[in-house]
Amino acid sequence: MMSRVARRLAGPALMGLALLVAGCENSSNPELHRFAGPIFGTGFHVTVAADLDADEVASLKQASLEALDKVDWQMSTYKDASELSKLNQAPLDTPVTLSDGLAQVLAESQDIGKRSDGAFDITVGPAVNLWGFGPDERLDKAPSDEQIAQALEKVDHLALELDGNTVIKRKPVYADLSGIAKGYGVDRVADVLEANGIENYLVEVGGEIRVKGEKPGHKPWRIAIEAPKSFERSVQRIIDPGNAAVATSGDYRNYFEQDGVRYSHTIDPRTGRPIQHSLASVTVITPDCASADAWATALNVLGAEKAMTIADRENIAAYFIVKTDDGFKQSWSPAFAPYLKDAPATGDTKPVDETGA
Repeated sequence: MMSRVARRLAGPALMGLALLVAGCENSSNPELHRFAGPIFGTGFHVTVAADLDADEVASLKQASLEALDKVDWQMSTYKDASELSKLNQAPLDTPVTLSDGLAQVLAESQDIGKRSDGAFDITVGPAVNLWGFGPDERLDKAPSDEQIAQALEKVDHLALELDGNTVIKRKPVYADLSGIAKGYGVDRVADVLEANGIENYLVEVGGEIRVKGEKPGHKPWRIAIEAPKSFERSVQRIIDPGNAAVATSGDYRNYFEQDGVRYSHTIDPRTGRPIQHSLASVTVITPDCASADAWATALNVLGAEKAMTIADRENIAAYFIVKTDDGFKQSWSPAFAPYLKDAPATGDTKPVDETGA
């Protein structure tokens, strides 16, 4: 039976998915408790199955929010005083000491950047900002070739020389962690929950999800992959991730149009331009949410054929939805197949609860 959470909770020292949550109970009679709040310009939702009172739930919410606030102050590009903003403003060739969290995320970002053949690059920020998808105002027209070339001169994640918690910038690069920070935030909330005895939970931040244990009634946490449609929300597929994290990256909501051309918010760091291929969305399952978040972005940049090759090579569990003339085509890497085996067909599912509650 699950232990009760101590009233004095341990502190936080340490897009494309919908949630299916049922409410039956098992023999230990745990209850579903839910809390939510704003963060990272989006929101977070937490559901736990545990024997808790109202004060304990409130304390869990506070500790989770503190953990997310800490990540925000470490990795936001929207806060001038954040740790990442200070790194971006730091002079060249000068050692900068990083917090454990930021150093960990930079190291994982560089690793995934190399393994994805450059499709994930945290210094893509100048190109992201140039196209109006960063902290600056949204554009209503595409930048010139010359502007893109100038931005690409500042895109090079290898210009950040990382040694433990020390980093040195060798070029005037601008780091943008929007492709991994939400997932990292999910992991830090999971740390808070587990540090306080919670073994059955679902955490979601901005569409990135991590689950562990089960719902009451010995039911698994099932996740609905959203169909990549711009003007409606519907389910493409249901998956059962077990104890794992799930992240989706797609180009079907955040974009602008000019002269009949749609420009996605996903920028290819190798070209400095929005992706133009037919891959509509990628869903990735990994043990931690930071890597799921980053890999979903990387594979989405690559396009279906190259993404499948790399997912197979790196043993990444990935699910692809590709736009065709006849609608959408689904495919998945070998590592993803086990997550589909026991999942219900979409035609058998009930309406999706998209609040995360």
